[in-house]
Order: sequence, then structure tokens, then C-alpha cells
Amino acid sequence: MKITVIGAGNVGATTAQRLVDKQLANEVVLVDVIEGIPQGKALDLYEATPVEKTDVKVVGSNRYDETANSDIVIITAGIARKPGMSRDDLMNTNSGIVKACTEAAVAKSPQALVIVVSNPLDVMAFVAMKVSGFDRRRVFGMAGVLDAARFRTFIAMELNVSVEDVNALVLGGHGDSMVPLPRYSTVAGIPITEMMDQAAVDRLVKRTRDGGAEIVNHLKSGSAYYAPSASVVLMVESIVKDKKRILPCAAYLQGEYGLRDTFVGVPVKLGRSGIEQIIQIKLNDQEQAALNRSADDVKQAIGKLKL
Repeated sequence: MKITVIGAGNVGATTAQRLVDKQLANEVVLVDVIEGIPQGKALDLYEATPVEKTDVKVVGSNRYDETANSDIVIITAGIARKPGMSRDDLMNTNSGIVKACTEAAVAKSPQALVIVVSNPLDVMAFVAMKVSGFDRRRVFGMAGVLDAARFRTFIAMELNVSVEDVNALVLGGHGDSMVPLPRYSTVAGIPITEMMDQAAVDRLVKRTRDGGAEIVNHLKSGSAYYAPSASVVLMVESIVKDKKRILPCAAYLQGEYGLRDTFVGVPVKLGRSGIEQIIQIKLNDQEQAALNRSADDVKQAIGKLKL
């Protein structure tokens, strides 16, 4: 198993570290355009392997030759959000970056699965799919795992319970119109709607939608990377070990949920070949309307792309 991480910033480097610590690959390649950064971080990571007893080769490069024959390519490259900047503000700059990264990576690894982490997430996943020409099962985005993790954390904080007992589901685009689903979110199997009043549920839903911006506002420069890197590595683990976990991911829909020609966060079965199944759950009218609005937002943004 060979995994390439494109982008050696906070998200990319932390992703590489988690991949090495969990020994999910024989080789991890870290790529970045800034000379010395991927080489230095990769060497530092490699030097930690004797201590951690993780027998993984780590390579850093400014070129894509070293990425050849990767099984999985993770794209984290792009500028990070700054305070007051919406995910949509990132689109023009990051679409060019993701386009170039995808072209270079798939030329060397035509059989790879591609996981997109760059923001605005859903639009960048579309860019990677179109540029690569890959089947929709092989290109998808990390968003729902992160958004659900934030929702789970806030629920656990509110109820003062273990995060391990909390499950949550968030659909839709990775942005202000995401669709947290309280009805499908539970604590030890008990719906959260039975454990807190509607005002509390609404407050947690709003905080989940604002989860990324909340961290950006704290940091002042830069954005979240611990939870995003953990989320993408959870997806990688399901693929590498063929665990077939049901995880919310940004997938290209062609009729599922009544939606077509756009990337939207939905539950999928992730296995060795990528997206093996899109899981369709029953939504009430309000939930479906919210998902439709979120999908429309993504589709409108995709329509502005110049590829």
C-alpha cells in the first residue's frame, strides 16, 4: 500500500503522521510546491518510526515522480480560510491548485483512489473527478466524517457524556448549508431529541454548521487540522482494510436522493475499491428540502468553475 498526500501544510503533514502512526501504508509520500518543506517534514516523520515502532517509509518531494503507483492520493493542497472568508471565497484560487495537483498525480497513479480535503470541499471534489476522468466511485471528498465528529463532540459536551457513545449524521455540502440530522443522531442508541429540548438541538446544529469558522476565529491565521486529518485517515483505514464502513462522504450523485450532477455529503459504504454503495436513508420533507438547498448551493458554485 502506497499513499500520497499532496500538500505539506498542517492538514497534510498531520494526515501523513496519522497514516504512519497507524501503519496504513508501506510508503507515505508527502508532496508540496515549497522546496524543502515536504523533505524536512517527511524526514522528521521517518526518524520517529524507530521510536514509534512503525515500519513505514516516508518520502518528501516537490515532484510527482516519487508518487508513482500510489494506491490512494489525498489532496489537501490549497490556501486555508482566513477570518471573515467563506468557503466560496476559496474557490477560484483552490480550483486551479487542485486541478494542477490532480493532473500531475493521476498521470503517475492512474489506478489510484482520490480523496479530496481541500476547500471548498464539494466543488474541489468535482474538479478532481472531472480532471482525472475517473469513475465517481474512485473520487470523493472528506467532509461528513468531520462535520459529524464536530456534532458528536458538541452533543457530548452538552450532555456531559462520553463521545464514544454519541453517533451523529450530517448530510449536504461542507459549508453553511450543511444538514445535521438530529433525528438520526443518538447517545447509546437514544435519539438526542429525547435527551434535550429543541432549543438545545438547534443551538448545537448551528454550532456544527459554524464549526470550521469557530476554529478559524480562534486561531486568527490558519484553520482546523487535527480533526480534519483524523477524519480523512478514518476513511483511508476503511479502504485499506476493506472494512466497508458506512461513513458520510462527499459523493457525486446521479439520481440518489433525487439529486443529479453534483457532489453532496451522503452516507456511503467505503471499501477497497472506493465507494461501493451510496446508502439512501428516508428523509422527511423538511430534511429533504434542506438537502436540496445544500445541493443547489454546491451546483451553483460548480457552475461558476472555469476548468
